[in-house]
Amino acid sequence: MPIRARRTRVLWRTLLTAALAALIAGLMSPGAAQGAAESSRTPRESRPVYSYEDAIRESVWVDTRIDGDADGRTDRVAVDIVRPRELDRRGRRIPVIMDASPYYSCCGRGNESQKKTYDANGNPVQLPLYYDNYFVPRGYGYVAVDLAGTNRSDGCVDVGGRSDVQSAKAVVDWLNGRARGYTTRTGTERTEATWSNGATGMIGKSYDGTVAQGVAATGVPGLKTVVPIGAISSWYDYYFAKGAPLYGSGPDRLASGIESAEARARCGAVKQRLIEGAPRTGDWTPLWTERDHVPDADRVRASVFVVHGMQDLNVRTKHFGQWWDALAENGVERKIWLSQAGHVDPFDLRRADWVRTLHRWFDHELLGYDNGVDREPMADIERAPDRWSTDRVWPPRGTRAVELRPAKGTEPGVGTLSTRRGKGTETFTDDPRLSETAWAENIDMSTPAKAGFTSRPLARDLRLSGSSKVTVTATPTTRTAHLSAVLVDLGPDTIRDYAAAGEGITTLPERTCWGASTTGDSSCFKETRANTADVDYTIFSRGWADLGNWADARHGRPLTPGKPHTITLDLAATDHVVPKGHRLALIVAGTDRNLIEPPADTPTLTLDLARTSAKLPLVGGADAFTTTAPVTPREARLDGVAPPRRINPVPGGSTS
Repeated sequence: MPIRARRTRVLWRTLLTAALAALIAGLMSPGAAQGAAESSRTPRESRPVYSYEDAIRESVWVDTRIDGDADGRTDRVAVDIVRPRELDRRGRRIPVIMDASPYYSCCGRGNESQKKTYDANGNPVQLPLYYDNYFVPRGYGYVAVDLAGTNRSDGCVDVGGRSDVQSAKAVVDWLNGRARGYTTRTGTERTEATWSNGATGMIGKSYDGTVAQGVAATGVPGLKTVVPIGAISSWYDYYFAKGAPLYGSGPDRLASGIESAEARARCGAVKQRLIEGAPRTGDWTPLWTERDHVPDADRVRASVFVVHGMQDLNVRTKHFGQWWDALAENGVERKIWLSQAGHVDPFDLRRADWVRTLHRWFDHELLGYDNGVDREPMADIERAPDRWSTDRVWPPRGTRAVELRPAKGTEPGVGTLSTRRGKGTETFTDDPRLSETAWAENIDMSTPAKAGFTSRPLARDLRLSGSSKVTVTATPTTRTAHLSAVLVDLGPDTIRDYAAAGEGITTLPERTCWGASTTGDSSCFKETRANTADVDYTIFSRGWADLGNWADARHGRPLTPGKPHTITLDLAATDHVVPKGHRLALIVAGTDRNLIEPPADTPTLTLDLARTSAKLPLVGGADAFTTTAPVTPREARLDGVAPPRRINPVPGGSTS
């Protein structure tokens, strides 16, 4: 072929390729178009190229198709939206990040308890947290939903039930063109989300994250990912532990604290159903079945990025453990971060790393960027304050359930823990004035309110990763009895002080900024640092039960005094390393003050040690549990964190 002909052909091919590229870029989502304009380097990421100051701020009301307040019209939930104006002008469809919450007017969100604010026309001015400030300039829409019965929404608060889940699911449907939206709360003018490409990611801490998990468990199309932070997986397990009440009140009290004034006036019947459906007996009812998302993990189509504090005594870690295991059984794409703190957002623990990781996660899940976040280690675990490690999968491969056995020691209530079967009995009397810290600090002393069992000093580090179970055979002297079991790392350490007011963090006056700001909505938030404590022991896993549930985990019955009863306590999931030279302890006792409510009686319980055991998830299996020669423990009180404070049962609210 002549050179001129070849050059002409190459020129036409180049022009045609450029024209096709321009056409495809015009049809792409903003992130994809932006990526096409950039070089092919990896990782790719969305950039803050759109104006936050000029962003569209609007409110719509989405029909939930539920008439929860029985006023003859289906309830509408308020949806406050911030999205880039430039992309709207170009007709570009964009993905959405959503936080559906009951707390936007009653309690606030985040470490600084931010609430929504509006201008004189009712348009949103401030939406709490940094999600809109950071992600809207990067080409995302941000949506903050008032759950039914709260702030500017119709309906009634039903604390995790169908109305809560439908409040957010209806918005996902609206973003995908499957539900009706209106420009006002009561008007007839319709509005459609023509600017949305349907891809939605839900995020939120505590109650908000719980709703995100509930929506994911419906399998709703368009929901691509959820990021639950300290979230509830089963509302029964928020209020009870195998029949033992964790609080002195039920979901009706929570509803009273978060509902709007209008809902309070019209939702008495709904609140009464909460009272009747959640009896303080701790029995399972249909109300709890409706609010249990774990069995529906097989319907989850979204990816899940779980975040939890391993010392969270509000939303206790059983919630993430059973949810994670169910997701794993169903092959759901997932990632996890576990901190040493309590009920704390990762934004206030590891801010720069968290925002960078969340940014990459949403870019991958909502914009489709191949940035490698899905090929990175599945788990980030905080090993010591501000010191993190990673695992390719979690729990790590090679983790096995290993049975350890308690045995009698030389003094009453001061026994041993090993792989050998014990024999004989130990006896303790429930003392509701004492907590787990009182038991642990006296682990080496004979005290009447607990039975403690300790291993010899460990010959090497011992890592527990996952959920444990403790099976107890106990003979009570009364017709009612509650049990507690805790795992303790006996040895000196510096840990986050999860028992202090900040649950492991101290808030500082200095601020850092994460995204763009306006006069009414700043992206700058107070910094934090780790609040630590030097301790002689660390309680790292807990479980509770009403012994009356021995025959049926979901229904209790009076005990027969003098008769042995066998029950298994589910201990909260964790990932903890007991260092070489430390001892591992198991404590069995009665009421754990401020963490469970006491029984009607004051029982004395006798443990049958031959029929009592702990199954622990040990990395490396039975071979990992190796000990050295016995030592004589000092008979002195050990120092730890303060006893647990009484917790206000408001997930996401104050624990004081």
